[in-house]
Amino acid sequence: MYLAALGLLAGVIGLYLGAHWLVFGAAGLGRTIGARPIVVGLTVVSLGTSAPELVVCVLAAIGGSSDLAIGNALGSNLANVGLILAVTAIVQPLGVNRRMVVREIPAMLAITVLAYPLIADQYASRLDGAVLLAVLVVYLGALLRSARRETPEILKEFEAFSEDDARAEPTSVTKNVLLVLLGSGLLVLGGRLIVVSAIDIATGMGISELLIGGTVVAIGTSLPELATSVVAATRNEADIAVGNVIGSNIFNLTAVLGTAAVIEPLSVASGVLGREFLAMFILSALVWPMAWSALTVRRWEGFMLLALYAVFWLWLGGSA
Repeated sequence: MYLAALGLLAGVIGLYLGAHWLVFGAAGLGRTIGARPIVVGLTVVSLGTSAPELVVCVLAAIGGSSDLAIGNALGSNLANVGLILAVTAIVQPLGVNRRMVVREIPAMLAITVLAYPLIADQYASRLDGAVLLAVLVVYLGALLRSARRETPEILKEFEAFSEDDARAEPTSVTKNVLLVLLGSGLLVLGGRLIVVSAIDIATGMGISELLIGGTVVAIGTSLPELATSVVAATRNEADIAVGNVIGSNIFNLTAVLGTAAVIEPLSVASGVLGREFLAMFILSALVWPMAWSALTVRRWEGFMLLALYAVFWLWLGGSA
């Protein structure tokens, strides 16, 4: 059990460093080819911070641990709102651009609703996965087109965030490629350690893979999102902090769940739709009125989200 716990910790560290190097290297390459900072931020950063969930879910699916894969995907979305957005708002209340309220948050909720009927039969088939990936392509296309018409304030935020990160990044193409390769390798190694260790811990403690995937593993794979959002908030770049959470939730349901299902169809445990999925949807839906009310996610709302996250996991743990 102790070895499994150490393996889990090592895997989480590997995932965090791997995602960090992958994002830095890919962002550096994006700047090298002249990509706009907002395009890099909306694609590379969001996809890169979701890479841990993708690796863990794919490896779990290949290994026949559908519960671990489903638990991680849904649990990560729950953690993104109830833990990461909550902690970020507590550290620094988050002003939200109206674009986020009328476009990104509704898109996240629409994709969440769309995912429901795809897994309502307690099975995520390859066709279901392909549908989710197609939705991702449509979403990214719309996102990149809208980036051309973005407001000067948002463009300035992304440029400032990108320039701050660039100071610590290698400028050489070779070094950036090396970072991408090393980051990708570390992600796979860390993901493998997490999957094996999580299964061992679940077996040893007599708890379900669904529960451990949605709690410990989900929090571990969400660390890149936490780091990105907190750093952005402390720099007064609230749109990046909130956008990172919203974008990650969208990518988890489309890229992560979709890719895992295409590679290896997933069985969905009975009760998931009425527990884990419902909890994820409720917390995600709460973000909309919070952001709409004053175009701000306030500190007390952060505490409320954190409290709800704890309540949900007490409920989910008690019913596991």
